[in-house]
Amino acid sequence: MVIPGRRKSIAFYIAFGVCLITVILVLYVGWVLLNWRTGILLVLGILLVLIIIFGVVVNTISIVREIRRNEQHDAFINAVTHELKTPVASIRLYLETLQSRAVDETRRHEFYKIMLADSDRLLATIEQVLRTGRMGAASPKPNLARIDLGELIEECLARVRTMHALPADSLTFHPNASSAILADADEVRAAIVNLIDNAVKYSGNGVKVTVETEMLDGHVLVRVKDEGPGIPKTELKRIFKRFHRVPGQLATRVKGTGLGLFIVRSVAKRHGGRAWAESEGPGRGSTFVLQLPVAK
Repeated sequence: MVIPGRRKSIAFYIAFGVCLITVILVLYVGWVLLNWRTGILLVLGILLVLIIIFGVVVNTISIVREIRRNEQHDAFINAVTHELKTPVASIRLYLETLQSRAVDETRRHEFYKIMLADSDRLLATIEQVLRTGRMGAASPKPNLARIDLGELIEECLARVRTMHALPADSLTFHPNASSAILADADEVRAAIVNLIDNAVKYSGNGVKVTVETEMLDGHVLVRVKDEGPGIPKTELKRIFKRFHRVPGQLATRVKGTGLGLFIVRSVAKRHGGRAWAESEGPGRGSTFVLQLPVAK
């Protein structure tokens, strides 16, 4: 969501660019009306005006993009700060409680369980940020090995069930294609966990997520379906950009760094596949697809 100060900056630069172009056109039309007989100067003047207009348009677009990019970076920093600070504060609180007062054995084990869960959340956030840095152009090639995709998906489902304390029937797997892939296990695991975790977060209270596999033209498709709020058509491609989150009230309530889907798309590209999203619109649920080549 664009904050008021940046919204005003974007509006200012757009209005400024439009005013400059209008002034140039008015001056040029007036000059043409007064000097219409000088053909060579007319041609040169047209070229000059087009160059100036092009420069103004490009400069305005660049400034607006830079403002939006800075806003995304600020939102990312705020999100990461919250994701790091919250579990640290929780762990500290429970440690102070254990240190300052006598706690019975049952509650002590409960505190340990909560602190371990907060530690896992903290490590997951750090791993997200580190993995994003490793996905750059200069990143090393993936460590390829033959992997049973069905077993990997089952492992990812079990992990997400534990992370969110979900019953077994809330996450279901329908293996319509049994195949092996040649991939980096850590990267593919991170991509699938991100897809399932994302579907759970946006499902609200009634979590019902389905994972399916399908063979198509030498590739295996992993489909992660949810019954959440859906995605507007205009956001289906943008959501895979780094730091981007779908604007709206739901995005402000759902915790996240805006890196999960960027990692999914990066993993797919590094393995010669693709990643995309499908949705019939708000309130109709979403389907995320990860396409990976089958091992020969």
